[in-house]
Formats: sequence, C-alpha cells, structure tokens
Amino acid sequence: MTRLGHLLSGRGRLALLLAFALLLPLGLSVVAGDAAAQSGSLRLDDESAAATGPTDGGVPGYTRGLDSDADIWRDIRHGAQGRVAIPDAKAGIMVQSEGEQWQALRMGPLQDYSGWALLGTIVLLAAFFALRGRIRIDHGKAGTTVERFKGIERFGHWLLAISFIVLTLTGLNLLFGRDLILPLLGPEVFAAITLWGKIAHNYVAFAFMAGLVLIFLMWVVHNLPSVTDLKWLAMGGGVLIKGVHPPAKKFNAGQKLIFWSVILGGLSLSLSGWALLFPFETYFFTDTFEQLNAVGIDAAALLGLPPPPYEAIMEQQLNQIWHVIMAVAMTCIILAHIYIGSVGMEGAFDAMGSGQVDKNWAQEHHSIWAEEVEAKARAKGLAEPAE
Repeated sequence: MTRLGHLLSGRGRLALLLAFALLLPLGLSVVAGDAAAQSGSLRLDDESAAATGPTDGGVPGYTRGLDSDADIWRDIRHGAQGRVAIPDAKAGIMVQSEGEQWQALRMGPLQDYSGWALLGTIVLLAAFFALRGRIRIDHGKAGTTVERFKGIERFGHWLLAISFIVLTLTGLNLLFGRDLILPLLGPEVFAAITLWGKIAHNYVAFAFMAGLVLIFLMWVVHNLPSVTDLKWLAMGGGVLIKGVHPPAKKFNAGQKLIFWSVILGGLSLSLSGWALLFPFETYFFTDTFEQLNAVGIDAAALLGLPPPPYEAIMEQQLNQIWHVIMAVAMTCIILAHIYIGSVGMEGAFDAMGSGQVDKNWAQEHHSIWAEEVEAKARAKGLAEPAE
C-alpha cells in the first residue's frame, strides 16, 4: 500500500501538470482577446474624438498636441514663472538657465581676465620703475615744509584706503582663493579665512562708503577740470622726463582722474555691493536699462543681454559680475596710486603721512598751489600786528 500510495501520488502530480499545460494556452488566448477588444474600443473612442477636431490648440484623445511635454519643459528651461503656495514667489521658477551662463562666466573668462589685469598692472609698474626709477626732488629738500592736508583730510583718506585694502584682500580670496589658497593651506584653514573674510567684507563695506562720502565733500571743489589740466597732460605730468614739472593746482590732472575714478567706481561698487548685501530687494539693472532705453540707448543689447525686466535671481547674478569687474578695475587704478605715492615719488607719502610736504616738492609738483599757500601766508603775516 505504501508503494501504491507513492505511485498514485506521483501519478497525481503528473496529471496535475498535464492539466495545467493544457489550460494555459486557453487562458492566454482569452486574455489576448480582451486586450484586443479594449484596444479596438480605444481606437474607436480616439477616432470619434478626432472627428470633433482640435480644441484650444490641443488634439483630442491621448496626445498633448501643441501642449506637449517638450513645450512645457522648454518653457520651464527658459525660466517660466509658476505659482507656489509659499510666500517666496521666486520658488516658482524651477529652472533658471542664466545661472549656468553666470557660473561659466564667473569661473571662466571673468576669473581669467581679472587675474591677467591685476598681474599686468603689477608688471607694468615694475617695468616703469626699472626704466624711470624713483622720481626725486630735483632741487633737493629745502628743509622747510608746508601743510598739504589737514587732519580731517588724512582721516578721510586713510578710512577709505584701509577699508578698500581689506575689501580687496577679502574679495580676491572669494575670486581666486579656491584655486590658489585652498590647495596651499587646506580646507580647514581656507574655510576659516573665507568665513571671517566674508564677515569683514560685509561690515567694512560701510566704512568704505563713509570714507567715499567724506573725501567727496572735502575735495570735489579741488578736482573740477581746468585748462591747467590740459597742459599737465600734454607734458605727461612730468613723470616721463626728468626735470619737467608742469604747473598744477592742489590736485594735478592725474590725481583728478584717480579722484573721479574712485568716486564713480566706488559709487558703482557700493550700489552693487548693497544689492548683494540685501538680495532680492533692488532691481538696479532693470531700472537702469529701462531708463537708458527711454533715451534711445539699448544698453542690454550692447552688452549681449536679453531685454529687461529681469527676474530677481538674474539681478543678483548681474550685480555679482558687475561688482567683480568694477572691483578689479579700481584695484588696478589704486595699485598705480599706491606706487606713485610711495616708492615711485620722493616726498609724496609725507602728504598723507604727516600732512607736511617739503617746500621744494610743493614747488615742483604743485607750483600753482604752492604759490597760493605762500601768498596766504604773506597776507596773514602782514595782517598780524607787530609786537
């Protein structure tokens, strides 16, 4: 019985497998028939829907027509603004392609050209010093001095100068630090330098703005153009040829050019820096380009930019690029100013150091101003009563 039970059990299994094999094709044919019926019904529905024709640009049925996914994502790629439930409306922009262009410009040409501009300025100043040498006082020091700048003037100058140096060093770290400093000092040190540098950059910027306003109020009257400046420029300022000293007032034409470069460049730096300090609150580029468009100047087209208005994030990208360009340009100008005020010219640093300059230095480089100072001194001496 045990053998018979085993046999029957084995035959039972065999019979079950044969029955399953016979029923499987039948089940598959039934399923295929149902699918074909549904497909045919679907085609009939599509044909009846297509007979009604397209509606609002869309093709009836199961296709998107003019509203295809490709068109939707193309609009999103171009920065289409959607709606969001949160207060920040900027989150409605899923993709901002200008961000890729900004990154490519920031990490490529902007960084490269900035580096070449700074390096080129240093090389030119070194070459000029090698060829011209230090500009000496031709008649030697007189041993007597005249007051060139008062204490408040020197304070305004050094407030602006020191704050600009801090901003330059911390800004250059943001521009070049990842490539130059990070490999040398490592991530921990670089992160600490960058963090504290960013904090210093943000707060020292207000000291720079204050110094800019101060020197403008004190010196603007002395930096207005005059006919004397043309003669000074025609003679190369007396720095190219030894013994040549064109007449000049308190500020010569070269100093006036630096003054207005600092004032206008500093103003532009302050505006773009303010926009970066307080993001998404200003639209300087949109407003500026629209004002220029009103007078017939298409500045956006000249710069290869799309027409305004711009999204808030694109305003920040433009602000950052412009901030770097103006900062590098001003740094090159200030490097030349530092050179001529230190190693480039004998006696020049005393003007902002002690405020007193040698009398012969004043006669050679600012003869008109020196004569005015002497005339005031003589008038004051005559006006004082004899003891």
